Amino acid sequence: MSLERPGPIATWPLRLVERSDPSPGSAEILVRVRVCGVCRTDLHVIEGDLPPHRLPLVPGHQAVGVVEAVGRDCRRLARGERVGIPWLRGTCGGCPACRDGRENLCPGSVYSGYDEDGGYAELALVSEAYAYRIPPVFADREAAPLLCAGIIGYRALERCRLPAGGRLGLYGFGSSAHVVLQIARHRGAEVFVATRGEEHRALARRLGAAWTAGVTDPMPGLLDSAIVFAPVGEIVPAALRAVRPGGTVALAGIHMTPIPPLDYTECLFHEKTLTSVAANTRDDGEALLREAAAVPVRPEATVFLLEAANEALAELRDGRLSGSGVLLVDPRAD
Repeated sequence: MSLERPGPIATWPLRLVERSDPSPGSAEILVRVRVCGVCRTDLHVIEGDLPPHRLPLVPGHQAVGVVEAVGRDCRRLARGERVGIPWLRGTCGGCPACRDGRENLCPGSVYSGYDEDGGYAELALVSEAYAYRIPPVFADREAAPLLCAGIIGYRALERCRLPAGGRLGLYGFGSSAHVVLQIARHRGAEVFVATRGEEHRALARRLGAAWTAGVTDPMPGLLDSAIVFAPVGEIVPAALRAVRPGGTVALAGIHMTPIPPLDYTECLFHEKTLTSVAANTRDDGEALLREAAAVPVRPEATVFLLEAANEALAELRDGRLSGSGVLLVDPRAD
């Protein structure tokens, strides 16, 4: 599915096309894709909220498949292994951020489905060093949402500094939040979910949320930490007012509408912290996959055929997608 130029998803901007099979570079692997997750970041790329880096473009960065071929310098992965292609595709390795273990802040970082073609295709390339082995506990459609929604949610959970057994608020309840809730509950946290749509609230309750309501409803008592997944700046002041003195609010989106002025006394005084989340490191990905396998996290997926990618993204945009959306690329996928 190819994007020729950005446009509203209602205009069906992705087109099904045929291309020549790609060949892996010396440090790349060629992956035969089984499934690919549908992510809000894909929507931001397709609609132009994120400025285009490459056109035409094959979106997608939560691809699960099998290694079809390897470049001559590859030593880590072999043909036949099941792997995942994530958002982070490459970093420079030499800048201060990379040397300090913060490769997610590398100014030379590049991304799958944005700087290079991604996983909305039967075949995809990725650097061997940035692919993940998929734990066998996950079916293909369960693994796909973990590769971005899960990883970003995991980093947001770390960034929000939730204490052991603490009270966590989640604003918005899409693919990422429904993974985070399962991890937080496994860690012993009490989780409160504010989101639009009764279907999303029902899923949150089924996964163990202690309380659910709309995004404008006050939380039942002060929170230790909160994560804002919804890309809506107006939610930020409410989240800051909801956390206790010394609490932290993490903003998990790659794009957000403007944040309104903050009242210092209500929102930031008493050493409250507001922090963003920028992409992830490979260590984040490996840690998420280990912990998710141990829980085990069970992402809920609505499956669409590859050629229905526009429809899947439209459902995501309109809030009609419960859990995660996954594109079925290979009918043999599980």
